[in-house]
Amino acid sequence: MTHRVLRGHVLRGHATGGVRLRATLVLAAAAISGTGLLASLTQLSLAGDTWPLPRGDAASSGASTAQLPKELSVAWEFKADEAIEAPPVVSQDAVFLADVMGKLYAVSRTDGSKRWTKDYESGFLCAPVIAGDSLIIGDIDGTVFCLDVKSGEERWKQSTGGEISGAAGLYEDKVLISSQDGKLYCFELATGEPAWTYQADDQIRCAPTVAGDRTFLGGCDAKLHIVNLKTGEADGDTLPLDGPTGSTPAIRDNLAVVPAMDGVVFGFDWKLKKELWRYEDMDQAQEYRSSAAVADGIAVISSQRKHVDAIDTKTGKRIWRHTLRRRSDASPVIAGDEVWIPATDGRLVRLSLKDGEVLWSYEIRGGFVGGVAIAGKQLFIADDEGVLRCFGES
Repeated sequence: MTHRVLRGHVLRGHATGGVRLRATLVLAAAAISGTGLLASLTQLSLAGDTWPLPRGDAASSGASTAQLPKELSVAWEFKADEAIEAPPVVSQDAVFLADVMGKLYAVSRTDGSKRWTKDYESGFLCAPVIAGDSLIIGDIDGTVFCLDVKSGEERWKQSTGGEISGAAGLYEDKVLISSQDGKLYCFELATGEPAWTYQADDQIRCAPTVAGDRTFLGGCDAKLHIVNLKTGEADGDTLPLDGPTGSTPAIRDNLAVVPAMDGVVFGFDWKLKKELWRYEDMDQAQEYRSSAAVADGIAVISSQRKHVDAIDTKTGKRIWRHTLRRRSDASPVIAGDEVWIPATDGRLVRLSLKDGEVLWSYEIRGGFVGGVAIAGKQLFIADDEGVLRCFGES
């Protein structure tokens, strides 16, 4: 059932559900520090009360076992100064976001009141990342900032040679930053000191994905790079993508799902360095600029041609398709047995993971460019007019 919502006014209705998948993991604050970071974030779907990375976990799965309430309404709104084009992130009692003109915001999760702001007057196209008591973000000038989560005080900054389009990756006590200068930078989380640098053959626009002691990068050089995080060197040969990509690879166990811009979604066994399948619409060429969400047995991807496709991760065959009114630039998120799709026409659509049926939708006057963050029983999303909304149980 559809709910038309303008500026916080909700017309209630009933949304059907499915099997409720319960939370199996709660991240303690003590776990999100030092060498405990990898164990907490890699290869796990966040089912707890936080969403510290824009794709939910270090593996960039875009999936959580958390199930949102059937009835949702706007709990509060916060107005930023400029448009937001990246997802918010959530850590404990605060929500963090960045606008396109270079301002960072920390907002109370309870009521949306402002905690602090920091203005860099450059521009942020990627989301912040929370690593314990640190916030990491890179800007369009290629500068990486590390701030104190509680106060917004800057701890360190470093420079890269190109625009930073993807969020940071985290590994043990290290920060990973990909840059459009074609390099992956590894910095010490505590000090910002460089640890190593990896060179690709062209721009890197995605976020680094982490699984075990490897990181994964889709490049404009039409290759999937797998890098050893201990050494900063390539883990064998790159895997061909047949075209450039700016999408962040999604990892689920041994499976890596990587969309390419020219309309092919690849499924690789990254340990065997083997292509398992490729999905391509033979009737109408697609274009992929977002990342896939991957849960058990299913990957969901949205294209620039307004289609949302669910793919069987064993066969690479399409399970269902939902067509939007307008395209979605944001990457989908799977939460329990549902999929969340924000679209550029200002609609936030809730689909059944099983068959793509529309369960609920919300509409604003602006548009959504960035994705959602799901933490506990709350959903957070910001729009191109700078409004951050928190949805909770009606």
